[in-house]
Amino acid sequence: MQYRVDGKPYPVGVVTLSDGESVVCQKGAMSWMTPNVTMQTKGGGIGKMFSRALSGESMFQNVYTAQGGEGLAAFAAAVPGEIMVLDMKPGECIVAQKSAFLASATTVTYEMFFQKKIASGLFGGEGFIMQKFSGTGMLMLEIDGSLLSYTLAAGQSMILDTGYLAAMDATCSVDIESVKGVGNALLGGEGLFNTRVTGPGRIWIQTMPIANLASALSRYSSN
Repeated sequence: MQYRVDGKPYPVGVVTLSDGESVVCQKGAMSWMTPNVTMQTKGGGIGKMFSRALSGESMFQNVYTAQGGEGLAAFAAAVPGEIMVLDMKPGECIVAQKSAFLASATTVTYEMFFQKKIASGLFGGEGFIMQKFSGTGMLMLEIDGSLLSYTLAAGQSMILDTGYLAAMDATCSVDIESVKGVGNALLGGEGLFNTRVTGPGRIWIQTMPIANLASALSRYSSN
């Protein structure tokens, strides 16, 4: 399997499949493909379907397979931003925001990830349920806006505003902390809480959470 990402700020992940090779994607993500690529819609069992629904995805996924030679399938992002591509290695585990999944090799495993701390789930902006990926092979995730990454040492933290955490290594932990100072909390425009992510591990930050974009556009919708 070969893959690349084309286009900005409306990216598309283009996957080239060998004969008999397959790629799985979120329902509705396929944008174009060669005629020798076939599609099959799968649920994968009630448990997996329910897990996907809770983590912000469709209950069903589409599997695209090249037949009779090399094939191509392209998967477009739903909103302006970037497509983050990872080559998952054995033992690697990534936790991402809800609705992040775009496409992957069939050897990548997708599960729900539950926030362990109630406060983080309620006020951290990421919700109680996120997406967890493991296995091996290509993984494509949708990112809102541009993408930046940091590597945190053990005990090292980064403070993020609500919604800016796109993904992290599962070795990282998430907590929330209140904005210090009544005046800062009420008048600063940053809300009452921030998200603290603590290493060790990598974190990926998005520069334009879709909720922020929707809020900015709503100011003009009634005009």
